[in-house]
Amino acid sequence: MSLPALPEIFGNYALGEFNEVVSPPPVDWWPQTPGWHLVAALLLLWLLRRGARKLRYWYHNRYRREALARLQDLAPTPGLVAEVNRTLKLSALAGFPRQEVAALWGEPWVEFLNARCAEPPFSAAQCRLLAMGVYQQRPMDPATAAALLQASLNWVKQHRNHYDG
Repeated sequence: MSLPALPEIFGNYALGEFNEVVSPPPVDWWPQTPGWHLVAALLLLWLLRRGARKLRYWYHNRYRREALARLQDLAPTPGLVAEVNRTLKLSALAGFPRQEVAALWGEPWVEFLNARCAEPPFSAAQCRLLAMGVYQQRPMDPATAAALLQASLNWVKQHRNHYDG
């Protein structure tokens, strides 16, 4: 028993002469008008400029990263005030013009440090330590040393120089 053969035209006879619909070509994702090219070029320029500014800011503030690492490595020893002062002076020399910083010591030095932050980081006792403590090599209590180190870290993080805009 076999099945009968299928006719040559199988299905609906009305659709026998039907031509298949031709699909349009797919739409490109790339914008074709010059306006979009201009927008893309402006966006690219803006991104490059922003990246260059970030890179320049990062490069000009590398002294801050070095000073922060150095201050965080300091231990409360009798020479702590001298080391803190030295690190702050090196940071100030890197961030400000040498003529403005190099000759400062004592009270003018501490006034310079406090004037470069929106909120002065050093208290009156810490100012006295920074101004005259360099010449006194005596041990400090741990709380005073920790407060001085924290104020110095705050100064390095928060001071404003001519690279900051």
